[in-house]
Amino acid sequence: MTTVYSVDVRIEAPVRDTEVTDRVRDAVEALFTNVEFVSEPGKLVGEAHTLDDFSDKLHEQEILDTARREFERNAVDDGFSFSLKKQAAFQGVVNFAVGEPDELGEIDVDVTVRSPSVEEYIDHLAPPTEDGTPIDPDRR
Repeated sequence: MTTVYSVDVRIEAPVRDTEVTDRVRDAVEALFTNVEFVSEPGKLVGEAHTLDDFSDKLHEQEILDTARREFERNAVDDGFSFSLKKQAAFQGVVNFAVGEPDELGEIDVDVTVRSPSVEEYIDHLAPPTEDGTPIDPDRR
């Protein structure tokens, strides 16, 4: 049986005076491919309804454990949030923003999970691992 995931993703990235909006858009699209954008003063806001391509990047970069920790640390009843370093996103690399704020600002991501549960969606995005390998790789 295939699980159907119903999520709303809101992505916000500040656009500094020294930055070109299209370049910030490219950085966000490098990590989140199915984004629809609206521009707001001083920031770029995007919406998506899947994070499957982002999940693929987590698998490729072999940072599933790090991602799980970030998602779980910021989980609430109906979703979770996380921040990414914008500088790394320009290179198409996922780098969670922890500690010192990035000088270019961070890409903030809020995920609202309608179905199934938040825990199940986190398991889908970044499955539990053993020695860095997904325990149940058949789920992807």
